Amino acid sequence: MNQPTALTLRRDAAQSAAGLPALLAAAERLAQTVMPGVHGRRRAGQGDEFWQYRPAMDTDAPRHIDWRRSAKSDGNFIRQKEWQLAQSVMFLVDPGASMRWASHKNLPQKSHRAATLALACSMLLQRGGERFGLIGAEAILPRTGDVQIMRMAQALSNGEDTAQDFTAPDLSALRPDTQLVMISDFLGDPAAFTRAADQAAGLGARGVFLQILDPAEEAFPWRGRTIFQSVTGRTEHETRKADDLRDRYLERLNARKDTLQDLARRTGWQYHCHHSDAPAASALLWLYQALERASR
Repeated sequence: MNQPTALTLRRDAAQSAAGLPALLAAAERLAQTVMPGVHGRRRAGQGDEFWQYRPAMDTDAPRHIDWRRSAKSDGNFIRQKEWQLAQSVMFLVDPGASMRWASHKNLPQKSHRAATLALACSMLLQRGGERFGLIGAEAILPRTGDVQIMRMAQALSNGEDTAQDFTAPDLSALRPDTQLVMISDFLGDPAAFTRAADQAAGLGARGVFLQILDPAEEAFPWRGRTIFQSVTGRTEHETRKADDLRDRYLERLNARKDTLQDLARRTGWQYHCHHSDAPAASALLWLYQALERASR
C-alpha cells in the first residue's frame, strides 16, 4: 500500500478545508437572521443554574421563598432555577448523491441547504448551552461550545461524497432519550427511513423529518423529449413526452409526503417540507421551534 506523500496530504487537506469558511459564514448569517425570533428553550425546573425571580403565590411553600430578595421589595419572591435538558440534539444529514442536485445554477444544492440548516441550528443550540452532534459515517458525540461547532462544520463541509443515489439512515451512534433531526429529500426507499424512525422511537428518541426538495422536483416542469438521469448516472430514462409522466410523478411524490406525515403522527415526530428556493430562515425557525415543542 502506497504511503501518502506530503504533497498529497497538503492537497487533500486544502480540499477538505475549502468549503469550511463558506459554510460557517452562511450558517452564521442564517443564525443571526433567525436569532431575534428565537426565545430559547429554557424554563423553570430541576437544575443548578439561576434563571429568574417570580412573585410568590399563595400555593408556594414558605421554604421556597428567597427571603434575601424579598427583603428588598414589598412582596415575596421565588428563586427559579433553569430546567436542565437531559436530551441532546443529533443531526442526520443525508449523504446520498441525490442531495447534490439543483435545477438551476442560482439555486443551492439540496445538500448545501441541509448542511447550512444543520450548522445554523447547532449555533442556536450552542448559544443556549445545549449539546448537539452528528450521526453518520463519522459520528460526532454530543457536546457544546465553539470547538463542537468547528467539528460539525468540518464534517458537514467534507461530506461523505457517496457514490449511491440514495442511502439508508445509519443510526448506530444514536443513544436513548435523544432528539433526532433527519434532513433529507426522502426520495429513496421509504422502508429505509421507516425502519430508522421506528428504531429511534424504540430508543425513546423524539425527532423531526425535514424534507428538502428542489422546486423543480415539486413542479415537474419538463416537457417533450427529455432524458432523466440520476446524479451518479446509474439510472437513466428517456422519454419523448415528459409531460405524460407529470401526473403520475406528482401522485407518487404526494404519496411519499403522506407516508412521512403518517410516520410522524405514529411516532410522535414532526414533519416539514422545505423548498430550496425559499428563504432558509423560515426553515431554520420552524426547525428550532419544532425541537422546542419536542422537548416538552
